[in-house]
Amino acid sequence: MISAPVLIASAVLLGLGTFAFRAVGPLLHARIRVSPSVQSLMSMSATVLLVALAATAAIFDGSSPAGWARVSGVAVAVVLAGRRAPFVVIVLAAAGTAAGLRALGV
Repeated sequence: MISAPVLIASAVLLGLGTFAFRAVGPLLHARIRVSPSVQSLMSMSATVLLVALAATAAIFDGSSPAGWARVSGVAVAVVLAGRRAPFVVIVLAAAGTAAGLRALGV
């Protein structure tokens, strides 16, 4: 078991590191010039990372598959978001789809 002082020191160190990491961006923004192609690539890479995270969370529950109900609910949300549906409609339709399929035993 980890002792309390080690745990507190680790949390403080992690907090300071996170703050420093986030502060470096605005501080160096004026000093470093990045080409438009690199800016575009960085923007796309952030989008790809978020999509990969969402796909992983939709398909897996821990280390096992989440089941077809969750995947179907996410698919309904993606289709509705692609059609520019209101956010409330997207959430309710996705939740309703997943709940309905779970109620049917899928």
